Amino acid sequence: MYPNKHRQIVDSLRDGRFITADEPLFDIIKVSEQEGFYTKFFDVSFGYELKGTQDFYYLISDETQENTSRDICIFFSVLCYELDKDGRNFLDELRYSDFHLDELIDYITNSTWTDVIEANKQLNEVGNIKKLIESTLVKRNIAVKHPEDKYSFTRAYKLFIDFAKDLIKSESQNDQP
Repeated sequence: MYPNKHRQIVDSLRDGRFITADEPLFDIIKVSEQEGFYTKFFDVSFGYELKGTQDFYYLISDETQENTSRDICIFFSVLCYELDKDGRNFLDELRYSDFHLDELIDYITNSTWTDVIEANKQLNEVGNIKKLIESTLVKRNIAVKHPEDKYSFTRAYKLFIDFAKDLIKSESQNDQP
């Protein structure tokens, strides 16, 4: 028989949602027998790879174009750059702080990364930034909405920060003679 909350786990992950360590679904998957079951289940049923860390689970597929993931990476890259420029420890801020929606929008729209922002359809207008935060990030469990238009980030932000770090490392290695 299927594990407890099987349908909720499958639907969540297939919708592109991260299942984070603070959720009961995480513990259901984490049980060693279940993790093996879900790894095989998603591979055989959908051709997806289940990835798990100590902080979250998510699915990846070779068939997606990953435009949304790219846009989320750019969002976090710009936000981290601007937080750092303000003298704030961006890793601590992402992990422990709440941000008002207007504050997040201000960081993006006032960034010096204008070429990157203007070229990105999800960041080039205030309405698009709002939609990215309010819909995409919340739906995927990357951000949590709180009262009074405040947002915090779940541990899933780490995936995008780690990707950016890997990208910087590979570009640095390519630049060396």
